[in-house]
Amino acid sequence: MSDMPYDPLWSAILLEAQAAAEAEPLLASFLHMTVLRHRSLEDVLAFHLSSKLASPVMDARALMELFREGFDSDPTIIASVRADIEACYQRDPACDGYATPLLYFKGFHAIQSQRITHWLWQNDRQPLALFLQNRISEITGADIHPAARLGHGILLDHGTGVVVGETAVIGNNVSILHGVTLGGSGKERGDRHPKIGDGVMLGAGSAVLGNIHVGECAKVGAGSVVLDDVPAHCTVAGVPARVVSQGIGGTPALDMDQRV
Repeated sequence: MSDMPYDPLWSAILLEAQAAAEAEPLLASFLHMTVLRHRSLEDVLAFHLSSKLASPVMDARALMELFREGFDSDPTIIASVRADIEACYQRDPACDGYATPLLYFKGFHAIQSQRITHWLWQNDRQPLALFLQNRISEITGADIHPAARLGHGILLDHGTGVVVGETAVIGNNVSILHGVTLGGSGKERGDRHPKIGDGVMLGAGSAVLGNIHVGECAKVGAGSVVLDDVPAHCTVAGVPARVVSQGIGGTPALDMDQRV
């Protein structure tokens, strides 16, 4: 009998993986190798991400050990991972189980991989962090700088074409759709990227440029280009973006209503 404490999320992932293996024999080997033979969510994530990011010049086992070192050194990483899984399950109608983002959503993989590169960056291992940033962008299509600071409960839907700059900050419970850019507005150095408040939704293809602040529970419409601060609880849209509604209720990142 296992001496590990009961973990409802991990138990749900195990049950889903077992059911999927029984329903689709062609996936049984993959699911056993990736999920069912492991003892924890941390082990699964370390194995799965290292398998994806391995290359001829970076061994999968070395990467797996690196990921486990990061998880063990900073417990907030796995706490954020758990919140991100819940965000996917609650906000993405294509997510039919807790195992789904863990196994198949590359936006989720990009965020969790960046959490490790950020840990490396904070521990003065910048060259390895940059090496992995490059590899992560090749595999997931999302380019997130290791120095960027990410909160918990983040949904990165699809992830393709997402760019997050070095000094960007993303708050808690934020939803980001594909093609979003959090970039600079010129060639200046220093603090030059956006700060995204809690509960914000960034629509597909939107660009937020410069050291500006998007207030909590704001919404940025798809395809918008934001060059100035966005007040809290407002919707902005257009090129350049303008406030189109104020005092919006609820939390856009949780509601996922794309209309402006």
